[in-house]
Amino acid sequence: MSIFQTFIKNCTDIFTHPTSVATLIGLLIIIIVLMRVKHIKITTKMLTQIGIALALATILKVFRLYHLTNGGSITLGSMVPILLIAFIYGPETGFLTGLLYGLITLILDPYILHPTQVLFDYPLPFMALGIAGYFRSNKYLGTILAVLGRFICHFISGVAFFGSFAPDGMSPALYSLTVNGIFIGIEGAICFIIIALLPITLLTKIALNGQVSNFNS
Repeated sequence: MSIFQTFIKNCTDIFTHPTSVATLIGLLIIIIVLMRVKHIKITTKMLTQIGIALALATILKVFRLYHLTNGGSITLGSMVPILLIAFIYGPETGFLTGLLYGLITLILDPYILHPTQVLFDYPLPFMALGIAGYFRSNKYLGTILAVLGRFICHFISGVAFFGSFAPDGMSPALYSLTVNGIFIGIEGAICFIIIALLPITLLTKIALNGQVSNFNS
């Protein structure tokens, strides 16, 4: 078998396994984000604020309202500090902060079944919160889409790796939709209410040392 034929066969084997495809997509997303993060001009002030956001998110994660048996938690708004960083500094900084928070969560509260499951339950869903930074003029839409991005990551993980936990007669997709929909829905609602109450414009001006932004809270 020639090198080309071997290459084609290996590619075919990869793309006939959904888990392999998901892993490649997940890794590609992380690589793209890391390439974009390289262009962020990180200042001491920004680094300090990211550190504070990570600390607050971690504390809110520790003091959770409910912990699911197979991973996942309902907290007092642990996503809010990450969302704030995205609203203040933009999506790239939000992606970076979410990635770091995902790694912290993996260390503090790991639930590991498979490397791909780890990818879609820890770094990717929290990186997705950076999506809010694309909607800095509309904190409501930004929050909804960021939480939806996190839900999609957990949903994929649930279908691929937690389907065996589904009750008899329930499909893995429906099981993942139900479980993740409930806990992300409640978690997202809590964050939405907090974000709605926060004066994002004022917080942005304070964070940026008095700079006037072009978006409204």
